[in-house]
Formats: sequence, C-alpha cells, structure tokens
Amino acid sequence: MSFRFAYIPIGVPTFHLESAQKEFDKSVAFLRSLDENVIVPSEMLLSLDKLNAFTQSLQLDFAIVQNVTFANGAYIAEVLRRFDCPVLLWTLREPVIDGTRLRLNSLTGAYSAANMLHAFGRPFTYVFGSPDEDSARKKIAAAVNAARVRKELKSLRLLQVGHTPQGFGFGRAMDAEVMTVFGSELLSIEARELINAAKAFSDDDINEYLADAGTRIRSLQDIEEKNVLDFARLYRAYDEYVKKNGIGALSSRCWPDFFVDFGTPVCAVLAILNDLGVPAACEADTYGALTMFIGQKLTGSPVFFGDPVSMNEAENTLTFWHCGMAPCSLARDDTGAVAGRHCNRHIGPTLEFGCKAEKNVTVCRVGKDAFGKFRLFICSGEALDKPQQFYGTSIVVKTKSDAAAVVDRSVSDGWEPHFVVAMGDIAAELHILADMLGIEAVEY
Repeated sequence: MSFRFAYIPIGVPTFHLESAQKEFDKSVAFLRSLDENVIVPSEMLLSLDKLNAFTQSLQLDFAIVQNVTFANGAYIAEVLRRFDCPVLLWTLREPVIDGTRLRLNSLTGAYSAANMLHAFGRPFTYVFGSPDEDSARKKIAAAVNAARVRKELKSLRLLQVGHTPQGFGFGRAMDAEVMTVFGSELLSIEARELINAAKAFSDDDINEYLADAGTRIRSLQDIEEKNVLDFARLYRAYDEYVKKNGIGALSSRCWPDFFVDFGTPVCAVLAILNDLGVPAACEADTYGALTMFIGQKLTGSPVFFGDPVSMNEAENTLTFWHCGMAPCSLARDDTGAVAGRHCNRHIGPTLEFGCKAEKNVTVCRVGKDAFGKFRLFICSGEALDKPQQFYGTSIVVKTKSDAAAVVDRSVSDGWEPHFVVAMGDIAAELHILADMLGIEAVEY
C-alpha cells in the first residue's frame, strides 16, 4: 500500500485568523512540494467537530499536527485516539511582535499537545518554525522520509541465506525481534538451496545473466571460464528466488561454503543485487542488510557495506573495505567495476575498485548494546576521491568529527565490525527513524 500522511492544522477561531490563514496556505504549498499526495483539509480545523469530520475516514502512516493557533489538549487527544502512527508536532513562529495582539499563540498549543503526547506514551518529532524557514523545512522533509521508510520496513521481507560464520554471531537475527522492533518479516533458507538451484542451470540457461553481468563488470574474460559460468548460475538462482518470494533485502553466507562446496564466490552476485535495488550483505549479517535497506531507501542510491580497516589521523579519514561485493555503480569512473579474485582464497570473480567521491555520506549501523537492546550508529562525512586501497573494494570517508575520536569511542562502545556507508547526508532522517522505532540513536 502507498504511504499515506496528512497535514492536521488545529486551532481555535479566537485568534488572528488572517495571520493563521497565511501560515496555513504556506504550509499546504510546502507539504505538496514534498509530496503531491499529502492529505490536506480544505480549511483550518478550528473546532473539534471539524477535526473529527476531516479525520474520521482517514488511515494514516504519518500525521503532521500543526498548531496553526493555540488548541487545547482535547485536539491532539482526538488525533492520538484515532491514529496509531508517528506524529510530527509543528509549532509556528509568532508572526508579529509589536506590543499588541498575540496573533497565533502556537507555542503554548505545542506545550499542551506535547503534554498529552507524553501522557499517551507516544514518541513524536518536534519542529519549531514557519513553513518558509529553511531549518523547519529540512526537518519536516527528513521526518516525512523517515516515516516513509518506517512504512516500508513494515512490508519488508528480509532473507537470511545460511548461518553466520563462527565468531560473526552479531549479524544473526531472530524473526520475533525483527518483527516486533522493525515490523519486517524474516525468512531463512540454507545456502545449499541456492547452490543446488544454481547447479541445475545449463550454460544456455544463463546467457541472459552473463550478458547483463558483462555490462556491469569489466575484465570478466580474465577470470577462469568455469568460474564465470558458475557465477552466472548463482546470479540467476539468487535473482529468481528474490523475485519469486518478494525479497526486499538479504544477507548471505559466503565463506567457506561458496568457495569449498561450489567453487565460486557469491561476492559479485551480491554486488549486482545491490545495484538492482535489493540490498545484500555478505557474511550472513542480517542486521547489516537491514541497515543497507534503510540507507538505500533514504538516499535512493546503493550503499557500501564493509569493515573499518584503516585510519589516517592526518587526513581525518576512515577506510571501509570488503572482499569485493560493493555495488558496481559506486566504482570510480576511471576504473569501473573490475573482476578479480578473492584476496585470501584466490578464486573469482569478485570485484576490484575504489569508490568514487561523494560530497556527503553517512556511516550507519543497526546494532545491539551489551544488554541486547537495539541502537543505531550515525556518523557524517565525505567520501574522498581515492583509488582502491586494498584488494577488494574500498571507500575512504573523511568524517565531520575527529576520526580518531570516532574510532576510540565506537570501539569502546562495542559496535559490530560491519558498517554501511550511505551516499547522502541522512543523519537527521536516521535520528527521527530511531525515535519512531523506539531505539537509541548514537551519533559520532
């Protein structure tokens, strides 16, 4: 179902209605610029009867409640009674201070509404400012994006392919936890199911997949022909399973099974799935895949998944790396995504490249603290124009905060060793999404 959100401007008719009408009109125009499908009333809702008439037939995923003038707690109580969805509470700035009449008294209304929200035990996002103020517009846009992703999480089918390797249990997910916290459905299959499906394809069955891979990956001809053919078999097996079962993101076991039992790594398959809009993490890191889904949905772009492997204090950078499963679209233009062999197993095809520069990136991770409670890692920065740092795929991030402090604090705080680098500044969205999910956001 499509994302449904509404603008609910509450107030009373005893304030300066000409000023309120101007703010109402500007608010509607701004929200329609974000999404033309936003549900808006034809007039300000200046009585409980008008509020109830507007909301009675609505089903919402997100509600923007604005005190267009002061309104008492009964107004927000009606909204909370009717809708079990995230709420943004919006206070308007008093338009004129001239020693005469109080025009809106929106701020007092916000205190009244917030008091009721707390009484209901409902988290909410708060915004202060008029609809033409840049800070207010940015935060409202971030909240709409976060609420949209929360909606998508509730319809996500997340797949675990195989088990995490020994010592990598941090990525292993439980279906009940994924459902109760994120609203997502978790499916699990054994890696051998997709390996057996791949083995059943003839050479003729995979021509389409070979041709597609050839448009994405350079120098496949330099890899042993059997491995290239077996990679294409895996590509078809994963692609067909994803499409048949409506999978929105997945984590996959990789070593040792695909090297030992199949003879060809799965790295390049996961890379292509990422470019096809299906976030895919290796080493069966399901919470990594969940983070990738969030990052991709918030930015509209594939994300990088990997380990923090190097720090340069002089450049204030952190390098993230993995064996060779980054999306081909992230490769530097001067090299493209090049086929290679796994750095430890010496079997291909994997991918070899450094990622291109990106002015704004956000490093993030859905993880757990020492007590098993979910939390969300957030760190903003810039991806620099750097060549491939090690065999495999790499991205060099100059963090906005001190890189050495980020490493020292995040290691001390016990974060998992896999992170996602999303292509865009989504720190505000991640903070709001964490609030909506009821988990802690930790910014570095």
